[in-house]
Amino acid sequence: MLADALHANQSSLETGRLQTLFEKQRQAFQAAPSPSAEDRLQWLEALHDLLASHQRPIIEAISEDFGNRAADETRLAEIMPSLHGIRHAKRHLRRWMAPSRRKVGLAFQPASARVVYQPLGVVGIIVPWNYPLYLAIGPMIGALAAGNRIMLKMSEATPVTGALLRDLLAQIFPESQVAVILGDVDTAVAFSQLPFDHLLFTGSTSVGRQVMRAAAEHLTPVTLELGGKSPAIVSADVPLADAAERIAFGKTLNAGQTCVAPDYVLVPRPRVDAFVEAYGKAVRRFYPKLEDNPDYTAIINRRQHARLQAYLDDARAKGARVLPLHEQGQQRRMPPHVLLEVNDDMQVMQDEIFGPLLPVVPYDGIDQALAYVNARPRPLALYYFGYDKTEQRRVLRHTHSGGVCLNDTLLHVAQDDLPFGGIGPSGMGHYHGHDGFLTFSKAKGVFVKQRFNAARLIYPPYGKTLQKLVYMLFVR
Repeated sequence: MLADALHANQSSLETGRLQTLFEKQRQAFQAAPSPSAEDRLQWLEALHDLLASHQRPIIEAISEDFGNRAADETRLAEIMPSLHGIRHAKRHLRRWMAPSRRKVGLAFQPASARVVYQPLGVVGIIVPWNYPLYLAIGPMIGALAAGNRIMLKMSEATPVTGALLRDLLAQIFPESQVAVILGDVDTAVAFSQLPFDHLLFTGSTSVGRQVMRAAAEHLTPVTLELGGKSPAIVSADVPLADAAERIAFGKTLNAGQTCVAPDYVLVPRPRVDAFVEAYGKAVRRFYPKLEDNPDYTAIINRRQHARLQAYLDDARAKGARVLPLHEQGQQRRMPPHVLLEVNDDMQVMQDEIFGPLLPVVPYDGIDQALAYVNARPRPLALYYFGYDKTEQRRVLRHTHSGGVCLNDTLLHVAQDDLPFGGIGPSGMGHYHGHDGFLTFSKAKGVFVKQRFNAARLIYPPYGKTLQKLVYMLFVR
């Protein structure tokens, strides 16, 4: 009771601080609207050094929030891509900031044109619980590189990590530059209603709709990273050991609590049994046991664990064959499962799973597999396993998704030079690398003329001979 009261009080305090912090950042931006390359590089360098020197407390905080998060998963999936992303931005920042020259049509000469990239102002970032470091730092990199002020809303499901990140960032940034907001759902709602210059949200599609409605009140542009049901397609001739191992890695990393985890797998009907066997072998090789295994991550909290258990119960009740690959572990360590004979009436085939449950859907011919994918909402990621280049091109041409891996899972997210973002119900907008810099910048077109003004030829009064000559040359 006391803990709940204290939590509610903290949320109320955080909500009350929002407008004050926002105004402080807006005033600071107006006082210094064009940070130099040197300033931005200094911000990025400080952020890099902070993360590199505090790896152990970050790992421990995230593990405490999860009830157990594999230390290597935090290093590989959160700390490493954060550090790589910062180094990539530092390496390319001056080129990104440089004005880009554009062509001027002959009819408008003599003149020049260029695009200059300006900071937007105050950027809001709403961070989910599944990767609380990387999904805070990743957008921050682009926003800082573009010269903005930042307000971060951390998830209430990861309070230890949120508090640590708040304290760490306060060591290198004043609140007028970067402010971390804690608090519950009410705080998040109030946060999304602030008149940001850009708002980035990572989370579920249903909440994404609410965030977009709130942002629309101020015409705030949004980037939404929403996930969805990302399919994996196993071809008719790929070695099953290759495909199963890579799918198993993507599905069991962070116990499947990853927005781009393979949600279900399409397998040629004659290969289903062999795939299930190969997948089970790969999972057991990664995790010979669950009990007392520090390598296997727990489900974040009891509510999420109950949700996944309800998917299993619903699938069994509606006729699915549910195959657990381990005994139930303690402390919310949910075993990986394979689900066979699934259908669209099952919740597990309707909602993003976000856990270690893998439905297997048989198909007869690649056209049927592509039709199955295309009949459903466009996913954040799509994975195809097959070494035939003709079929690879066919899959790429005939499907839509936020991103694609051919013969792998997840790792496209870690490529700093690739845009990351969804499409349709899986999101809108992009960030990472140069695309993040562009998302958090205003690309302002600038048209320049000097003393001589050829445009006088088309000024009124109309009907002059020179005007008719202009029409003959350029209006045709």
